[in-house]
Amino acid sequence: MRKALAVAGLACLWALGAEAAEKKPAMAVWDFSNSTSAAWWYGGVGGDLADMLTNELASTEKFKMVERKQLGAILGEQDLALAGVVKKSGSAKVGKMTGAQYLVTGVVSAYEENVAGTGGGIGFRGIGVGGKKEEAYIAIDLRVVDTTTGEVSFTRTVEARAGSKGLSVGVSRGGISGSFGKMEKTPAGKAIRACLIEASDYLACVMVDKGGCEAEYAAKEKARREKTKGKVKLE
Repeated sequence: MRKALAVAGLACLWALGAEAAEKKPAMAVWDFSNSTSAAWWYGGVGGDLADMLTNELASTEKFKMVERKQLGAILGEQDLALAGVVKKSGSAKVGKMTGAQYLVTGVVSAYEENVAGTGGGIGFRGIGVGGKKEEAYIAIDLRVVDTTTGEVSFTRTVEARAGSKGLSVGVSRGGISGSFGKMEKTPAGKAIRACLIEASDYLACVMVDKGGCEAEYAAKEKARREKTKGKVKLE
C-alpha cells in the first residue's frame, strides 16, 4: 500500500513538473545587430551576443529556449523583417515551425569608450587592456515579438557602464562564447554582460514571475529616461 502511494505521489510530482515546464514561454534569440561604430563589432559578434543572452535566459529556468541554430535552419532572412521582426502575414506559420512563441532581437544602439591616463597597455580591437584607466558605456535595445501574432510584446532599453577596475554584476551565469570571449574582462565585455543579465531578469519578471516585480522595473525605466533627459537641454 505504502509503495503504491509512493509511486502515485512520484507520478503526481512528475505530472506537476511536466505541466510547469509546458507553461514556460518558448523563446528564441535572434542575432544582434549594431547601429554604432564600436571597433569591437566584427563578423560573428551578433551571434555571440545572441548565444550569451540565450544562456542568461536559460539559466533563470523560467523559459523554454529554442536553439538559435535550429531557428536559423528553419527561417531564412527573407522570413524576418527586422524592422518589424516577424512578418504578420506568416507569423502563425513562423511560430509553429520554430516551436518558439517569442523571438528576442537586440540592437547595440549606443557605445562609448573613454580611455585616460598613461601606461604600457595593449589593445584588442579598439579596447585598451592593462596600464590605463578605461571606461565603457553601452546601450542595448531589446524587442520581444510574439511569433504567432507578429506583435511586439515587450520592449526595453538596457544601459550599463563599466571601468577598468571592474563592475560588480554578480556571478556570470554563462561564459562569453565564440571569439568575443577574448573581451570578457574588458570594460566593454563587462558592460555587455551586465546588460544581458539585466535583460534576462527583466523578461523573467514581466513574462513569468509577475505579481509585483514589474513595479521595480517600471521605476528603473522611469529613472533611466529621466537621467537621459537630464543630460540635454530640451527646447
